[in-house]
Amino acid sequence: MSEEQTSPESTGWKGRAAGAMPFHKYKTFQPIDMKNRQWPGKVIEHAPRWCSVDLRDGNQALIDPMNVDEKLRMWDLLLDVGFSEIEVGFPAASQPDFDFIRRIIDEKRIPQGVTIQILCQARRELIERSVESLQGAPRAIFHLYNSTSELQRRVVFNMDRAGIIDLAVQGTRMVKEAVARLNTDVTLEYSPESFTGTELDFAVEICTAVVQEWGATPDKPIIINLPSTVEMATPNIYADQIEWFSTHFPHRDSVVISLHTHNDRGTGVAATELAIMAGAQRVEGTLFGNGERTGNCDIVTMAMNMFSQGVDPELDFRDMPRIRKAVEEINKLPVHERHPYAGDLVFTAFSGSHQDAIKKGMAQVDRDHWEVPYLPIDPADVGSSYKETVRVNSQSGKGGVAFLLEEHYGISLPKDMLREFSSIVQKLTESLDREIKAAEIFEALISEYVVETGPYRLVDFDLLTPREADQRCVARVEVSEQIVTIDGEGSGPIEAFVNGMVQTLNEPMNIIDYHEHAMSTGKDANAICLLAIDNPTGGQCYGVGLSRNTITASFNAIISALNRRWKQ
Repeated sequence: MSEEQTSPESTGWKGRAAGAMPFHKYKTFQPIDMKNRQWPGKVIEHAPRWCSVDLRDGNQALIDPMNVDEKLRMWDLLLDVGFSEIEVGFPAASQPDFDFIRRIIDEKRIPQGVTIQILCQARRELIERSVESLQGAPRAIFHLYNSTSELQRRVVFNMDRAGIIDLAVQGTRMVKEAVARLNTDVTLEYSPESFTGTELDFAVEICTAVVQEWGATPDKPIIINLPSTVEMATPNIYADQIEWFSTHFPHRDSVVISLHTHNDRGTGVAATELAIMAGAQRVEGTLFGNGERTGNCDIVTMAMNMFSQGVDPELDFRDMPRIRKAVEEINKLPVHERHPYAGDLVFTAFSGSHQDAIKKGMAQVDRDHWEVPYLPIDPADVGSSYKETVRVNSQSGKGGVAFLLEEHYGISLPKDMLREFSSIVQKLTESLDREIKAAEIFEALISEYVVETGPYRLVDFDLLTPREADQRCVARVEVSEQIVTIDGEGSGPIEAFVNGMVQTLNEPMNIIDYHEHAMSTGKDANAICLLAIDNPTGGQCYGVGLSRNTITASFNAIISALNRRWKQ
C-alpha cells in the first residue's frame, strides 16, 4: 500500500472524534428518585388550558420587537385562532407594552371570555406600574416570578432559601394589596423561575408559601407555573419533576399547574406533552415556537399532535398558510420549510417509494378515517392541497409522475407507458439538476408523445354511415408531404380510420392499449387520448392526441404513435 493509500486504521480515524469535545465541563442531570411514577402509562385525552405568550416572551426575543400596530395584528390573530388566555406584555419594563395594554382595554378590544395576562418581577415599583396598566380590564392574570434555582441563588442573588422565599411572599403580598384597588377579577400566577434547576422540595416550599399568602382555595385557585426556563435534561426528567411536585404539594386542589418550556435541547414540545401526562393542566407557549434562544414550546405543533391523535385541540389551525404568513410578517422571522404541519415541505414526498405509497393510499382513503402512508394528517385539514404532497426530482419514481399528472391534469397513464415515461422524466430532472413542476412534466409528456413531425400528419376527416357497416371514415392524411385520401370502414370511427390506413397506405398496425380522459370541464373541455400500437419488431409504441373533439384526439394519437414508431 502506498503512502497515498493509507487505511482508516493506519491514520487513527476510528478514534479521532473520541475526546475531541470538552464534554468533561458538563454534569449529567440526575434522575428523580420516584418508585411509582404514573405518567408513562397516561395518554393525553383533552386539550390543556392554552396561554399564548407571543406578545411578551415571543416579542422580547425578536430582533426587531413589535410596535403597537404589529402587536394589535398579533392580538387579533391569537383571538382568531381561539386563545382565551394571552400574555400581553411586561408593562413595567416596556412603554410599548404598557401602551398596547392600555389600548386594548380603552378600545374594548378584549372579548368576553378572554383573559389578559401580564408579567412582573417581585418589586414594589414594578408591581405598582403593572397594576396601573390593568385599570379597567374585566379580567386579568397577574404573573409574578422570581428565580429559585440553586445556581441563580448563588451566582445572581447571593441569597439563601429563606431570603428567596421572603422575596416571593413579599411580592405576593404587594400584588394582593395593589390589585385590591382594581375593579378587575385578578388571578395570581406564580412562577418559581428556573424551576428545572430548583431542588424539588424547595419548589414545593416556596410555592406553598405563595399559596398561603394569597389565600388560594379550590374555588379560587391560583396558577403555579413550573417553567423549564432552560431545558436542562431529557423530557422524562421534566415529567418526573412535574409529577413529583403534584404529588407532594399540600394545596394541590387550590392550584392549576402550568407549564412554560423552552427548547434548548430541541425537545420543548416533547417535554410539555410528557408533563401534561404527569398532571399539568395548562400550557404557555408561542405560535411556531418563537422565543428566547432556541424558542418556547411550539403550540402549533403540540395542538396539531393532539389533533392527529383524535383529540380536539380547541384551537383553529384550518388556515395554516394564512396563520404562518401573518406570524412571519409580524415577527420578521421565517417559519422553516420542514416545520411540523406548517412548513412548505412537510406534506411533500420526493422519494419514489413514498410517492407510490401516497398515491395508492389516496386512491383508497376513507375521508372519515384518515389513513394514508407518510401523511399523518389530511393536508386539507390545515389548508394545504393534496396536489402539493408529491413533488418530483431525481430521487423520485413513477409514482410521483403518475400522482402529479392525475392530480393536476386528470391524466392516468397506462402502466407500461408510465414506466417508459418515468425514465424520460428521470433524465430530465438529472439534466436540469433540480425539482421539476407538474407543468414541466405535462410539457415533457406532450413533447415526447404528441409527434406531428414525421411521415404522417392528419389534415381532416369525415365520418359517414354506410349501409353495410357501422361507420365509414374518409380522411386526408399528409404522407411525406403528399396528401393521400384514405377510406375505411369499421364498427366505430377508430376502427374505420385504422382500417383505412392499413388498406390505403399498407401500414400494418393494431391498437393494443387505449385510454381517454377529459382534461377540463365545460364547453371548452379538452380530451386527451393515450394509445399504443404494436411494433413489428416487438413491443408497443405509444402516442398521445389532444383535441376538444374526442375522435380527433384519438386519430391524432394514432398518427403520433405511427410517427414515433417510424423514428425508433
